Amino acid sequence: MAITSERLRQTFSEGGAQEIYQAVKSEGDYLGFAQRYVFDDDYRVARSALWGLTKACDKELSELHGILNELINLSMQTENSSVRRLTLNIIERLRMEEEDLRTDFLDFCFEHMASIEEFPGIQSVCMKLAFHMCKFYPELMDELKRTLEAMEIDYYKPAVKGVRSKILSGKLK
Repeated sequence: MAITSERLRQTFSEGGAQEIYQAVKSEGDYLGFAQRYVFDDDYRVARSALWGLTKACDKELSELHGILNELINLSMQTENSSVRRLTLNIIERLRMEEEDLRTDFLDFCFEHMASIEEFPGIQSVCMKLAFHMCKFYPELMDELKRTLEAMEIDYYKPAVKGVRSKILSGKLK
C-alpha cells in the first residue's frame, strides 16, 4: 500500500491504522513519514498518520525525538481533539528528558489535566506528561501533587481517577 494524503484521509478503522503502520515500518522512515503527514493542514490526514504511528514500538518512535518540539507545538495548537490526544500519546512515549522540559507545555498539561471540559484521554495523558516533567524538580512535583489532591475527583472519569491515584501513591513510573 502506497501512503498518500488521499489514503490517509480515508482511514477510519483500527485495521487501516495497522496498514499505515506496516507500510511505514516496511519503509523504515518514521521521521520522514511524520514530517510529511503529521503536520498536514487536513486534520484527517494528520489524525490517520498519528494513529498509524501509535502502533509503532517505542524504539521505532524514538526516531521522532528530533521533532519533539514540533509535536509539542502541534498538541498545544491544534483544535482537533483526536490530533491532540494522539500527539500527546506519542510525546509521552518519547520519554522526555530534563533538557526537553518546556514550561509552556507543562502549563498546558496542568491546565488540560484539570479541565473537566477536556476529554478523559487527554486529561489522563496530560497528567502523565506533567508527572514525567515534574519528576526532575522536587518543587514542581510538590505542586503537581497539591494540584491533584485539590481536584474534585467526583467530576472525573475512571481513567483520570486511576492515573491520579497512581501518581499520588507513587505507583506511576
